[in-house]
Amino acid sequence: MSENKNKKFISTQELAKILGISRIAVFKRIKNGQIKAQKIGRNFAIETSDLGDVLQGVLTDKNKKEINKSVEKTIKEYGETLRLLGKE
Repeated sequence: MSENKNKKFISTQELAKILGISRIAVFKRIKNGQIKAQKIGRNFAIETSDLGDVLQGVLTDKNKKEINKSVEKTIKEYGETLRLLGKE
């Protein structure tokens, strides 16, 4: 575990696993400038210090479940009020 804390770079494969997307999708985001990466030999590497920017818009499954639960609760409690406001 301490090995990961001291890593300066992660691979595109590792980032793909973190984001839950394919390596090809990671490459496309690098090409589009959405992910900052360095070319090392024939491969790209992402600095761990840049991960905050990359992960900023990523929701975990736990976060998604909490959001869905909150939405369901709001609709259950205020559904009729929300419908009436939507008509205004």
